Amino acid sequence: MAVTKELLQMDLYALLGIEEKAEDKEVKKAYRQKALSCHPDKNPDNPRAAELFHQLSQALEVLTDAAARAAYDKVRKAKKQAAERTQKLDERRKKVKLDLEARERQAQALGSEEEEESGSARTLEQEIERLREEGSRQLEEQQRLIREQMRQEQEQRLRGMAENSENKETPKLKLKWKSKKEAESQGGYSRDVLLRLFQKYGEVLNLVLSSKKAGTAVVEFATVKAAVLGEETQRVKEWMGECSRDGVISYCLAPHPSPSPGSQCASRSWLSRMKWAWSITL
Repeated sequence: MAVTKELLQMDLYALLGIEEKAEDKEVKKAYRQKALSCHPDKNPDNPRAAELFHQLSQALEVLTDAAARAAYDKVRKAKKQAAERTQKLDERRKKVKLDLEARERQAQALGSEEEEESGSARTLEQEIERLREEGSRQLEEQQRLIREQMRQEQEQRLRGMAENSENKETPKLKLKWKSKKEAESQGGYSRDVLLRLFQKYGEVLNLVLSSKKAGTAVVEFATVKAAVLGEETQRVKEWMGECSRDGVISYCLAPHPSPSPGSQCASRSWLSRMKWAWSITL
């Protein structure tokens, strides 16, 4: 039987990472941990995931059934003892032994040790067949628990994404500067001028000049970090991190300087000389 030959070449305890004396509950726990990490649905790019998952399932079937486990342990012990005996022989005696065994296998029936191993293998085959006929209820239950755990993990991720989306707020900076109501120039601060001033600190989502009150605008940033301008405003950033309500920062600009030939309007050096007047409105 193909399954029996495959199992005889495997160390099921090493596959699950458990001791030979492990109890059923330890076997099941190790199976769930291993099977969850290599489940084919979680490893679509790993071509060996399905094969490893199948091997783990076989190990669970054998090691959680008393009769099947006893038959497997007997085969495993016989192979281990044979390997230890072979390892103790020196190279010359080992070669003679292997040659002799090869000739004996061709000339006569199997020796007593091989007969015992063959009988144990047949017993293991019968136990595996019995497990198949019974439907392997334990395996189905463990796999159901894995599917349930994967479903719960997915629901938690979706809830976390929804909560982050609902709690996300954008910081706004309220700008005020001296400007006569009838002045069309808005005191020298057009929308383009203000955008150039504040886009250097981060992404600006929106900037609106008040049509009712001259010298007033609101700039909306993508992040709080972008809204906090300069080292002197760091304390405002810390305050906003602790505030659970929408905060609006009022920021007063100094009179806009007239640009000289060849200079850029609203340069960094001019911005560093501006007078700051921060207030928080809730």
